[in-house]
Amino acid sequence: QNMVMSFRVSDLQMLLGFVGRSKSGLKHELVTRALQLVQFDCSPEVFKKIKELYETRYAKKSSEVTQPQPQQHRAPEALSIHSSYDRGSTVPRTSISTTNIDYPALYGKYLNGLGRLPPKVTKPEVRLVKLPFYTTLDELLKPTELVPQNNEKLQESPCIFALTPRQVELIRNSRELQPGVKSVQVVLRICYTDTSSPQEDQYPPNIAVKVNHSYCSVPGYYPSNKPGVEPKRPCRPINLTHLMYLSAATNRITVTWGNYGKSYSVGLYLVRQMTSAELLQRLKTIGIKHPELCKALVKEKLRLDPDSEIATTGVRVSLICPLVKMRLSVPCRAETCAHLQCFDAVFYLQMNEKKPTWMCPVCDKPAPYDQLIIDGLLSKILMECEDADEIEYLVDGSWCPIKAEKERSCSPQCPILVLGEDLPSLLSPPPGSSDVNGLLPTPNTNGENGKAPADVVDLTLDSSSSEEEEEEDEEEDDDDEGPQPKRRCSYEKGLVSAC
Repeated sequence: QNMVMSFRVSDLQMLLGFVGRSKSGLKHELVTRALQLVQFDCSPEVFKKIKELYETRYAKKSSEVTQPQPQQHRAPEALSIHSSYDRGSTVPRTSISTTNIDYPALYGKYLNGLGRLPPKVTKPEVRLVKLPFYTTLDELLKPTELVPQNNEKLQESPCIFALTPRQVELIRNSRELQPGVKSVQVVLRICYTDTSSPQEDQYPPNIAVKVNHSYCSVPGYYPSNKPGVEPKRPCRPINLTHLMYLSAATNRITVTWGNYGKSYSVGLYLVRQMTSAELLQRLKTIGIKHPELCKALVKEKLRLDPDSEIATTGVRVSLICPLVKMRLSVPCRAETCAHLQCFDAVFYLQMNEKKPTWMCPVCDKPAPYDQLIIDGLLSKILMECEDADEIEYLVDGSWCPIKAEKERSCSPQCPILVLGEDLPSLLSPPPGSSDVNGLLPTPNTNGENGKAPADVVDLTLDSSSSEEEEEEDEEEDDDDEGPQPKRRCSYEKGLVSAC
C-alpha cells in the first residue's frame, strides 16, 4: 500500500496499463484506482509489478533498495489491529488509530478498517443470492464484514470508491425505468455474515446509508394488521446511483447500523435492473416445455397416484389463474412443483416485481424464477378450448373439456309428468262448481276409451295450491246432501291433471 502511495503519475499509469485499467484522470483518481486494484486483484503478478516499479523508482538510492521490505510489512502490521476477520488472530481488536494512517488509502482498501485476507489464506467468503430482477455487471466491493469499533450500539462504517469511465458510460447511456431512475445502477447489498450458503438481503437494525453528503432512502416496514405480529421490512438492494458522482471522482459511502450481536456484511455492485416484461420475454424464449414432454409428465402422474394405492384415471386442471381468477394467458409453474395446475406467468412476475416472495400460489412452496417453465401442452389447450374453464387429463395423456354444470344439465328445472294408458279417468267436479273457461275435463270429454288427450304435462301448479283446492272441495261436499265424488287422482299429491 505504501509503495503504491509513493508512486508518481507515470508509475500509476504503467501499473494500471499493465492490468488493462484506464490510465486517464488526476493523480488522486489514479491512486484510488490503483488501491482498488490492490484490494480486489492483488495477484502475485500484480504484486511483482508493484515491487518492480518501486525498485526502479528508487534504484539510484542504493541505501533505499532494501527499504521496501520493511515498509510492505509495516502496513499489514498497522492494520492487523483492526482485523477481526481472521478468527485465529491473537491480536486484540482495538479502535482505529489516527496516527500515521492515510485515510483515503485506508478507505479505498478497507471498509470500517477491515482488511481483506492475504491471498495465500483460503477461507469461504460470504455470497449473496442471485436476484432475478438484477443482472450483475461488476463487483465494486466484495461482501465485507461490518466490525464494531467500540461498545456503542450505533456504529458507522465508511468506504470510498471511484467508478471507471466504462462504468460511468454504462450508467449514463442506460434507459430510464422511470423518471430519474436508470436501469444500470450502483447498489448496496447487506446480508448476514454466513458462509454456509448464499445469503438473502437482510438489513441490520437502525440502518442508514449516506452517499457523499446526502442520505439515501431505505425501504421501510410493511404495516401489520394482525395483533402480536411484528411488521416486516422488504430487504432489497439499495440504489445509490442518483446520489453519486458520475465521473472519475471518488464517492464516499457511510453505513450506519445497530450493533446488537449479529454480524452483517456489505457489498457494492454495478447492476442492470430488469422489468417483469423483460423477464417474461426471456422466459418465453428459453423456458417453454415442449407439449410432448408435458404429455409424458401427465401420463406418468396419472399412471399411479403417489398418495394412494388406487390407480388414478383422470385429473382435473383449471384454466383459471389462482392469483387473479382470470383465464390463463401464459400457463406457468415451477419444475419442482408436483402438481399439474398452472398459474399465469404475467401476473406472477408482476407480483414479485413489487414484493418478491417467489412462492407458488398453488402449493405455497418456493418457485424461483430460474425454476419456472411454460407448459406447452396447456398453452395449446388454451388455444383449442375457448368455451370451458376446466379440463380433465386422461390416463393416456389425452384431455377433454369439462363444461359448467348448468350447461351440462339437459333437464328442465321442473319435473315432467308422463300419463300412461292405465291412469284412471278424471272425475267431473261436484255440483255447484263450474269449469274455468271449460278447461276442467268431465268423464264424457275424454278421448276414446277414456284415454287422456295429452300424454305429457308441464306442471305449473305447486303442491300448496293443489291442497287448497282439495280443502275447498271438501267444504263444498259437506254442504251438499248426498255424497259427491272428489277430484282426486290415483297419482301422488302435487301432480295435476293433464289439460
